[in-house]
Amino acid sequence: MTAKVTVIKNAAGAPLGEPSPARLPIGDVIAHSRAGQDVTIEKSGVSIGIWECSPGVFRRHIMNREFSHILSGWCIFTPDGGDPVEIHAGDAVFFPANCEGVWDIRAQFRKTYVILSEK
Repeated sequence: MTAKVTVIKNAAGAPLGEPSPARLPIGDVIAHSRAGQDVTIEKSGVSIGIWECSPGVFRRHIMNREFSHILSGWCIFTPDGGDPVEIHAGDAVFFPANCEGVWDIRAQFRKTYVILSEK
């Protein structure tokens, strides 16, 4: 059986879809995000793509495990009950399952992601 390799092309400069407001905003400045090259691989329960977000504060609503590589910008992520973590361009981050918390996007933020559904 041949495995299919999925590639995110030109992640730093790839065009993205239309921006939409953050689903769970906090405060007056509403962040807007957009995605591109979003692919779900049904057999493995994996989604990969590119995500970009404007500055603002909102709650993380994805409860699955996620690995991300930050392409640009920076933010502070504060997991519920945990210490704030600064995340900058060039960093890689792993969110375990059920990791809730608050995104505080400080500069236009772009990342590639792999979201793993629980099977």
